[in-house]
Amino acid sequence: MQRFKDILCVVEPPKSCEPALQRAVALAENNQASLTVVTVAPRVTAGIGMPEGGPISVNLQATVMHQHTQNLEACVAPYRSRMSIETRVLCGTPFLEVIREVLRNRHDLVIKVPEQPEWLERFFGSDDMHLLRKCPCPVWLVKPQPEKEYRRILAAVDLDDDQTPEETESILALNRQILEMAGSLALAEPAELHIVYTWEAIGENLMRHSPFLMTPQDQVEGYVEQVRRHQAARLDRAMADMRCAMGGDALNFLQPQTHLVKGWARKEIPALVGRLEADLVVMGTVARTGIPGFIMGNTAESILNQLDCAVLAIKPPGFVTPVTRED
Repeated sequence: MQRFKDILCVVEPPKSCEPALQRAVALAENNQASLTVVTVAPRVTAGIGMPEGGPISVNLQATVMHQHTQNLEACVAPYRSRMSIETRVLCGTPFLEVIREVLRNRHDLVIKVPEQPEWLERFFGSDDMHLLRKCPCPVWLVKPQPEKEYRRILAAVDLDDDQTPEETESILALNRQILEMAGSLALAEPAELHIVYTWEAIGENLMRHSPFLMTPQDQVEGYVEQVRRHQAARLDRAMADMRCAMGGDALNFLQPQTHLVKGWARKEIPALVGRLEADLVVMGTVARTGIPGFIMGNTAESILNQLDCAVLAIKPPGFVTPVTRED
């Protein structure tokens, strides 16, 4: 299944470019997609007593751009025999320039290696989180170590029906994207495909422990089981939609394993990732569409801050980035 047509790979030479470039080139070949590789140079600011835009600062900026261009070409050179690759050196704040590049040239996927400041305790840095929140196309963050094929891919879906009709439709569309992309990648690797949905029985804790409700335990258990069956039926419908989208043969080959997990998503999803030793998590980071500046929810951010595997983050159709295009 061809999912991507115009891939943007972001590298930071002279650091190792191999993990992101290997993944980007292979994906572009498999999808018959075009590939652009960029790096972002810092903008040189005038020092004390140096006028902005003066000849010294202009020369310094030109030198920085030239060095980044040389490093980028050296990074890409080993892959040019395999396919046509466009290169470009951007200048400015990394996440802003990457998003503007996406807006200007309509790339449909960004691939990069996460930042790795030594002082950073979590896997994803500040620029990574900005991209995950605000980039309008999917963002694939690959691990900095050279990777072989993924063994296990985990797709996390949200089937909560306690939403407005507009929000529900947005969530369903996002789930379809998550499942189709995860399935497509699992076929291409090939890899095990796991699908997780976490659920809660609202009010269960009060019913069990509040001295004011005094709910019999058999009624509590019956209520929880009713909720579980309802959520299991929703997951079954999502899988049926996936079968229609991908075809029965593909799904029969994949034989995806579903995980209907009771508990908080921010706790249970990272725990399942660890138990499965998943290589890639495919998940949504935004539920609503059409609201500039409405970005990542607390649950998605909490999950991402606990992961140390590759992540493919997807926005729903119609997502509006708060970043503006600058020509």
